[in-house]
Amino acid sequence: MNLAPFKSVLALPGVRPLMLLMLFARIPPTAAGVTVTLHVVTTLDKGYAAAGTVGFATMIGLGLGSPLMGKLVDTKGLRFVLVLSLLEGAFWVTAPLMDYYVLLVLAFANGLVAVPVMSIGRQALTAIVPEPQRRPAFSLDSISVELSFMVGPAAGVLIATKFSTGTALVTIGLAILTASAVLFLVNPVLLHEDDVIEGPPPPLRQWLRGPMIAALIVPFGATMVLSGMEISAIASLERSGQQSWLGLIFVVMCAASALGGLFYGSLKRVPSGVFLLACMALLEIPVGVGDGNVWLLALALVPMNLACAPTITASSELIAKSAPPTARGLALGLQGSAFTFGVAAGQPLAGIAVDHSGPPLGFVVAGLAGLLVAAVGWVLSRQRQAVSSTS
Repeated sequence: MNLAPFKSVLALPGVRPLMLLMLFARIPPTAAGVTVTLHVVTTLDKGYAAAGTVGFATMIGLGLGSPLMGKLVDTKGLRFVLVLSLLEGAFWVTAPLMDYYVLLVLAFANGLVAVPVMSIGRQALTAIVPEPQRRPAFSLDSISVELSFMVGPAAGVLIATKFSTGTALVTIGLAILTASAVLFLVNPVLLHEDDVIEGPPPPLRQWLRGPMIAALIVPFGATMVLSGMEISAIASLERSGQQSWLGLIFVVMCAASALGGLFYGSLKRVPSGVFLLACMALLEIPVGVGDGNVWLLALALVPMNLACAPTITASSELIAKSAPPTARGLALGLQGSAFTFGVAAGQPLAGIAVDHSGPPLGFVVAGLAGLLVAAVGWVLSRQRQAVSSTS
């Protein structure tokens, strides 16, 4: 594996501190889902269905709010959006005081104004990394996201079980406020010096078409496939009484994805995001052969997860290249929505299949759905993109 491209990117001014800052900023949101679930189930004593409803409300809020926050970054600036983190922090700090129904409503509202730290990191990278070096940069960013998902949920569970779910929720809020304050002070640039800015942002209909829509469909399909895989894997281990091994399974998935990201970022010529999504989906279909066997399941999950970070990287690279500079925040916000709605689609899809015929069918259904999404993305990618990134 050629690591020279990564060393070259990390040697660029500002890249290392930006990546470290974004890694820290992304950890608290990744801890939110599991912590809220534990709080609703154990502290509020409302059950998993009620916890899932709060999670669903949060995802809808995030899906709708991400492009809004991205557009505000484009028009009002990053610092304006970061001020809204005061609302986000206030929600988490006061969440332990809320009853279930107040929590449900405010979880949706909080999703609408949540600071889009995932897309902000990609937008800042686009601004400081020249286009020829963005593939390894976005690969490192995808690996950073995997690391945040390895640390965040585990930290949330640890604090919730060792102290209380209320303490965990407050900790998330304080961490979000701290990260936002540091980002406010640093105020990373969001436009590359080579970006050509002429007049107002072009209308949405001029650039949100063809390959751009395909670039947004790819992360939707990827998270749909991944969330279907997670539900099926959880069901597989739970039905065989081996749910204590779930942590190992998730570590294997994240490690495989990170390894795939390293390999992809070192390449000069790469397949398209649509092709990588199709590979992910196809490789998920046979994962059910490991049903009930921890080690066989972990091994079966490796091939599809090797394509995970590359798929996300390919999407980010195309969006950064194709979106107008004055609408890049909106474009990356739409990518955030695609991630969110993909999870919302994949979980019930696989869940219905699991309930009907068991975990192996969950893997198959999620994989087939991913292939269908990849086919739609391939058709759209054949269209011509009307506006380039320098228009």
